[in-house]
Amino acid sequence: MGVSGCGKTTVGILLANRFHAEFADADRFHPPANVEKMRSGIALTDDDRWPWLQAIAAHIDGTRAAGRRAVVACSALKRRYRDILIDVRPDVRLVYLKGDQALIARRIAGRHGHFMPASLLPSQFAALEEPGADENPVTVSVEPPPDEIVAQILAALQIDDMDWPSVPAPSP
Repeated sequence: MGVSGCGKTTVGILLANRFHAEFADADRFHPPANVEKMRSGIALTDDDRWPWLQAIAAHIDGTRAAGRRAVVACSALKRRYRDILIDVRPDVRLVYLKGDQALIARRIAGRHGHFMPASLLPSQFAALEEPGADENPVTVSVEPPPDEIVAQILAALQIDDMDWPSVPAPSP
């Protein structure tokens, strides 16, 4: 979790590869109306987010029910959003990619083809409720290179690559 541009997709894909897990970017669960609002520079409201969060939670539940592992990259800026995604799922862990607004703004400025404009970054930081200790988050800085961030996450979770057998590929 973290604000737009903090590296959720990059780190999430690397982490999923290390876990031999599926990767899902929460952006793909947004309805077209949400994407259009963001593309137009309009911040989403909580009413816009509820169906999106429910769709992500359903994906998490489906993945867990099928016995598969997954890494989901989701902004989850507010505690009440994280509660929908994590609260009743004790095996789901929260990783918070924490970064300075100036650094993330520079990264967003260099990003192309994403619907989230840099102009909405201040609203993301304004909405951000950093995870509390009771959420048992793994908090890592976004300053190091992505491979180092993944290594820090694995160390914090006390997971060795050998702890994760490969997940069979789905049938064609």
